[in-house]
Amino acid sequence: MDDFLRLSADTARYTHGAPRAFAFGDDGRLLWFLRSTGPTDPFESLWVLDTATGAESCLADPRDLCPVPGELPVAERRLRERIRLVAAGVGSYALAGDGRSAVFALYGRLYKVTADGSGGQPETLPAAGPALDPRPDADGSRTAYVSADALYVTPGGRVSPDDGARWGLAEFAAAEELSRPRGHWWSPDGVHLLAARVVESALQRRYFTDPARPELPAEDFAYPQAGGPNADVQLWVLGPDGERIRLDWDAGAYPYVSDAAWESPREILLTVQDRLQRNVLLLSADPGTGRTRELSRTTHPRWVDPLPGTPARLPDGRLLTSADTPAGAARALAVDGALLTGDGIQVRRVAGVHQGRLLIEAGLRDPAEQQVLLLDPATGEHTALADGPGVHGVQAGAGTLLLTSADADGYRRLVRTADGREFVPADLSQPLPYRVVPVLERVTEHGVPTSLVLPRGHVPGRRLPVLMDSYGGPGFQDVSAEPRRWQARQWWADQGFAVVTADNRGTPHVSPAFTHAVYRGFSEVTLEDQVAALQTLGARHRDLDLGRVGIRGWSYGGYLSALAVLRRPDVFHAAAAGAAPTDFRHYDTAYTERYLGLPQDEPEAYDRDSLLPDAPKLTRPLLLVTGLADDNVHPSHTLRLSQSLTNAGRPHQLLALPGVTHMAPGGTREKVMALELEFFKRELG
Repeated sequence: MDDFLRLSADTARYTHGAPRAFAFGDDGRLLWFLRSTGPTDPFESLWVLDTATGAESCLADPRDLCPVPGELPVAERRLRERIRLVAAGVGSYALAGDGRSAVFALYGRLYKVTADGSGGQPETLPAAGPALDPRPDADGSRTAYVSADALYVTPGGRVSPDDGARWGLAEFAAAEELSRPRGHWWSPDGVHLLAARVVESALQRRYFTDPARPELPAEDFAYPQAGGPNADVQLWVLGPDGERIRLDWDAGAYPYVSDAAWESPREILLTVQDRLQRNVLLLSADPGTGRTRELSRTTHPRWVDPLPGTPARLPDGRLLTSADTPAGAARALAVDGALLTGDGIQVRRVAGVHQGRLLIEAGLRDPAEQQVLLLDPATGEHTALADGPGVHGVQAGAGTLLLTSADADGYRRLVRTADGREFVPADLSQPLPYRVVPVLERVTEHGVPTSLVLPRGHVPGRRLPVLMDSYGGPGFQDVSAEPRRWQARQWWADQGFAVVTADNRGTPHVSPAFTHAVYRGFSEVTLEDQVAALQTLGARHRDLDLGRVGIRGWSYGGYLSALAVLRRPDVFHAAAAGAAPTDFRHYDTAYTERYLGLPQDEPEAYDRDSLLPDAPKLTRPLLLVTGLADDNVHPSHTLRLSQSLTNAGRPHQLLALPGVTHMAPGGTREKVMALELEFFKRELG
């Protein structure tokens, strides 16, 4: 590897040493966060910033607790994969209700730490076995955790029944696709626990073996495949004397639990969805009886895109939900069903309430940017807290704000207290090697956001082969002012490519109508927009040599790359496809059915989007890459396509990576990039 790739791998793409996972506690006095000691240190420690003084204190260093790191328990490893956690060490933590103490799991052991200024070591908590996902109660005196599929409390013991179910953890669909990675919640008074009970016996099993270590047994797990059964998910209230109350809603009609929280000791709010995610209900549940009643219903004829922070009850009792403005021009907010925002604001997240107004993250001008606004819930009038070019975000706690900004010059974080004092959490990460200012343009009649990155020092008139580097799938925006994502693209450009990225219809943050364009079909819209964007940019920028076009991507981007050379070899001349879902019949329920429907109801949609029937059409060089431990896009996706290509007599290359998951951690992506570079140099000239 060259110096850039080596540094990118060693610094986890310039994230080691940067503070993250912020949470306010103790009425905004404490700001908790995780950070390692520097750019090449992967082991994150737990820190706290005292907003009264600005002083930072390290409360838990994993090397002090475990000088010789152990093996992560399988359940914890899979939970980390679901939340895309690449850092070692503490990794994640949970605050007590008062925000003065925190608990975390480390290599299966439980720890508690208190921010009392004493500088004492974290306390080891007794556990029944390898523990994960600990959650403290209101004052931190007791901690709930999961071990061997059972829910425990320490001090205390097992609180879930021994009934063969898995208790206290989110099922795969919730953690991977519905943004609910947790499965148990303390009541505000610390008396009761709300716990998920998950039964996966109806699901098919998927298996992994490591061919590089044939002496190890295979791993298996339950996977909810499109069109097949989902996990049976129930919510139960567990009391101190063994009483158990099941929350009662129509789980047959609304099987997905996308959120749950205690509103008070006497009320639980939960958000449930139907299988095709066209209806999202906010329910109020009585923990004493289990009875539920509907508070709000959000509907869409295609699917309801999740809007973080909604649905919710406002402090005055009114209900906040997501909505689309007429004709799907903007993602909006509604209060008690009445639109609060209009076409000029693309709402992305509700971060809370601050000074009596809603604190939201939204786009005002360019989809590549994000602003922070204060929104009056009565009038819809807004003022900007963080504006200007770049991507701005916010967290709030009892009047104190953490504002983050990212642009071509890097990252800035500012803590602003209620009385106007300001502090900057220390950032120990590696400075970004490149200051990249991509050429951003909206192209085609659909206004597709695109970017172009050229080699540094490019001389106009020099023709360049093109490398398309896009994700292209729902849920992720590539063309953004966030600077880390442009570092690798500048490296590719400096190898002699014009690097083009396009956010085709189906990707977020342009408009609901733009996103919903992939309803009942990925391939046609995705490929049509990528081709049109490329050709438009080629006409505007004559140095792009459209006779030499490569395309690369991972996950949905890998699907797009293989799709491109199979169906449009006249446009794309070589492809590197990593972790590609080649047949969506074999992908998971919650993601796939949201867009394509049930395969038994929409077989034509699944047929159109499968790459396997296209195998005999391959005429261009294709490099397939898969991690053999990938439990998200199982390696069978890539292997099935390789088998179809082989059966059709179509030469291709296959790179299978033992022990590598979908995240491809530990510098694997950089090693693959070096191999891809040789591939594209050879095939594009």
